[in-house]
Amino acid sequence: MSDRACGDCTLCCKVMAIETLDKPAGDWCFHCEPGKRCRIYDDRPSECRAFNCLWLLDPRLGTHWRPSISGLVLTTSEDGIEIRCDPDRPDAWRRTPYRDEIEKLAMSGELHDVTVLVITGADMTLVTPGREFHLGVVGEDERIVRELEGTRVVGATVVKASEIGD
Repeated sequence: MSDRACGDCTLCCKVMAIETLDKPAGDWCFHCEPGKRCRIYDDRPSECRAFNCLWLLDPRLGTHWRPSISGLVLTTSEDGIEIRCDPDRPDAWRRTPYRDEIEKLAMSGELHDVTVLVITGADMTLVTPGREFHLGVVGEDERIVRELEGTRVVGATVVKASEIGD
């Protein structure tokens, strides 16, 4: 565990969806004072209480990954790493040094069956070594299906969850 703290960083209050508040990803939470604080911090919803970005948890991520600096919030999912972009800086992940480090995450992920997704609002891009698969908006009832040759991802599509067999 890291000894890092949010401080004046509030980017998660913009890029994350908060179901209990009906707040979509990409919009500022109406309880947030951007760059300052959450006005209901002591009474915030449980999904906010449970959330920690990877920059807070993983000291291997350099200070340049701090969301208020990078415009990126890194999180984990069931099968990988999600890099959530500030919609006002949708190409932040393509800048140096982030793009090079995301490529390294993708290389490691491909070896260990871990996906790397870049998410801006509801728009998703699967990043693999040397390739990007723009997926668009992936609905709650949809899943990303990767086509593999060994461990290498050679294709990606979005399908209805009901179309996937057990």
